[in-house]
Amino acid sequence: MITTKKLLRMARKWQKIAALGRKRITSGRTNRRMAAANHSNRSTTVDKGCFVIYTMDKRRFVIPLVFLSNTIFHKLFEMSEEEFGLPSDGPITLPCDSVVMNYIVSLVKRGLAADIERAVLNSITTCRYSSDAYSNQGQADQQSLVC
Repeated sequence: MITTKKLLRMARKWQKIAALGRKRITSGRTNRRMAAANHSNRSTTVDKGCFVIYTMDKRRFVIPLVFLSNTIFHKLFEMSEEEFGLPSDGPITLPCDSVVMNYIVSLVKRGLAADIERAVLNSITTCRYSSDAYSNQGQADQQSLVC
């Protein structure tokens, strides 16, 4: 037989768990969105206001939706469509590696001046990463940069 104390403890525990679940679902703070632009943990859920992309070296990035208005991301998506086509059910893969993506995300977070944005766009369009270098899983550290 369960005592009333145990029953109350169990009820409080379940209320706390339910409250944590509600907070996680409805939370949409700007700081969390900006922090989500860094490498995410490997969970399958994404915060509200964010989307997931992968780089050519199979690294996962959670990017805030506000970054979609940036012309650098527009160009990366165009290049991705040219190289990989439009994914119907798979993830979006951008034609750059995780080092470049970390750099781009850090620049966009800080806010770009127009001349820096043009320079990044110019370097992205003139330098292409070969997808053949990343197709072999055993040689993940091998990179081929063609300028």
